[in-house]
Amino acid sequence: MKTKLFLLLCFFLLLRLAMVAQTGSGKTPEASTDVGKSAKWDNLSQQGRSGNYLLGEVIVATGTLPWDSVPIIVTCDGKIRYTTNADARGRFEITAVQNSASTPGAEAARSKMVEFVGCTVEAALPGFTSSILTIPNRNILDNPDIGTVTLSREDAASGAAVSNTTTSAPKEATKAFDKARSEWLEQKPERAQRDLEKAVQIYPQFAEAWYQLGRIQEKASPKDAENSFAKAVAADPKYVLPYSHLVAFAAQAQKWQNVADDSAHELELNPRGTPQAWYFNALGNYKLNKKDVAEASVVKALAMDPLHTQPNTEQLLAVILADKGDFAGALAHLRNCLTYLPSGPNADIVRQQVAQLEKMVPAADTADRH
Repeated sequence: MKTKLFLLLCFFLLLRLAMVAQTGSGKTPEASTDVGKSAKWDNLSQQGRSGNYLLGEVIVATGTLPWDSVPIIVTCDGKIRYTTNADARGRFEITAVQNSASTPGAEAARSKMVEFVGCTVEAALPGFTSSILTIPNRNILDNPDIGTVTLSREDAASGAAVSNTTTSAPKEATKAFDKARSEWLEQKPERAQRDLEKAVQIYPQFAEAWYQLGRIQEKASPKDAENSFAKAVAADPKYVLPYSHLVAFAAQAQKWQNVADDSAHELELNPRGTPQAWYFNALGNYKLNKKDVAEASVVKALAMDPLHTQPNTEQLLAVILADKGDFAGALAHLRNCLTYLPSGPNADIVRQQVAQLEKMVPAADTADRH
């Protein structure tokens, strides 16, 4: 009876995982968010020695930054410790790590920032190699600016965050595309959409224009957005960015074979992967009863996401472990979830699972000894 009750709670959790799947679709901030971050960056750079943040910039060696935010990864002692995104102008900020249980003040934040000394900072963009910065002690104590990360195109890459169709686009299509980017940065999405539609009308193989059009359509017209992402992939199968959005749409529709296949293809194009890509690969394979594949993928997702920016990853791992009979492992992960989950229905379900597992784990341990 207890096992059935726990599995019922797992069923409700998996339903919630599917319902909120699109919240992890890899959507980048709106243009207004990027502009706001840029202003914040300017303000912080003028404040001087506060010591509770670090600032940096990412550039492309030849060419311009993509529209999408560039992921920034901080690695300490071989493990990913912090992740963030550069804004549309390439600026990024590293702040003290906090959780829902504590809100450190300025002194505590500065103390936490010292823990980043000696850690490395790099950008992660498919099809590009990144220079690596090392965080020295003087930048934390004296100057928040840690320098510039440079991205260089990797010619032999399987896939890339930029499309080769862009370089072959006719002049008028390129002009409309560039104009759309400027309008997007100026928080004029309607005008940007019109110019992107013009770009793909002139040049139907313009994969990046189809993709950016899909991003603008995503909230107001999901079906049109999905169609635009599909056309981006058809125009350039090695252009990696649209796949994360197509995977999220497939998860929302509970097309689990599509989720598993499309996320696997995304990971072929970008072997390093992203927390979102590994998470959806795990979810799709779990729903297809491929539990070992699912567990391997979700472990990778969790290792890449110390700030838990991809919702429900650790909960999914707990469900997979419980389904395999590892109730102690599932309990440990669910307890950890409660240290960072905000209050709400999701946290309430996890508390119910924790209470149920706390009754089951001693029984499971006794059975194992016999």
